[in-house]
Amino acid sequence: MNHDLRPRRIVSLQPSATVILRDLGQLGRVVACTKYCVDVCPEVASGRRIVDDSWTANAQEIAALQADLVIAAVPYQEKSVAEILKAGARFLGLAPRKLDDIYMDIIAIAGMVGAGQQGDRVVNSMQSEIEEVRERVANSPRPTVFCEEWGKPIIASQAWVAELIEAAGGKSVGEPGHKPSAEAIKNEDPDVLIAAWCGAGDRVPLEKIVRDRGWSEMRAVKAGRVYCIRDEFLNTPAPTLIGGLHALAAAIHPEIFSHSEGLRRISDVSAESHIDRRTVV
Repeated sequence: MNHDLRPRRIVSLQPSATVILRDLGQLGRVVACTKYCVDVCPEVASGRRIVDDSWTANAQEIAALQADLVIAAVPYQEKSVAEILKAGARFLGLAPRKLDDIYMDIIAIAGMVGAGQQGDRVVNSMQSEIEEVRERVANSPRPTVFCEEWGKPIIASQAWVAELIEAAGGKSVGEPGHKPSAEAIKNEDPDVLIAAWCGAGDRVPLEKIVRDRGWSEMRAVKAGRVYCIRDEFLNTPAPTLIGGLHALAAAIHPEIFSHSEGLRRISDVSAESHIDRRTVV
């Protein structure tokens, strides 16, 4: 490829794109990103303009940066896409659902910036780590797991999370991306409950959602198997998902995997019993 055709001024409106560019060794091309990108990829905190995200993109803001590529991803509004196109830059819109989609996004971005070999290495590394975890749990029981990406309303995590749960030795319950009721999840009575709320970091109020949803008698709650996993580990469709994989593995099979970064467990059962009594009163 002619070097002149490769984008030199990239505006990233999505944390996943920023992380992918970092792992490709191409952050030098990023001239602007969102505040959410900085949360997930602190390396972009300095020397770059902070702009509106995929939901609220602004044509004048992008045009002023003389961008030659804008990368965004769902969810975004039609109005935002129109603003991006109005800015005159090339536009790459990502809409991954499964792990294979994420791998393809990495390869596509790598190809655009002339980092094809590094793209292959990043994808191969992700696949190798997933397979290594899968092999370690191959002969273990498969607890049922419900994982949510939002709490009001409850939204089940995306399909790639369900794939990671399966790789980590669990059986995912609930339709990915759908909105089950608290009662429906209670009736499923999974062995493990996991919350990874978008934008919440690792601050999901586990005790409160158990109390407010009437989940105190669920199997997972009685066993103390209710967890929060850091937002970007499961909701950023990029190599950061490997952190989510290890957190899931530690939650689902603590007898095999040691505690993982980004994983927080609900207070002990005695504390939960205290909460339950307050709810009854």
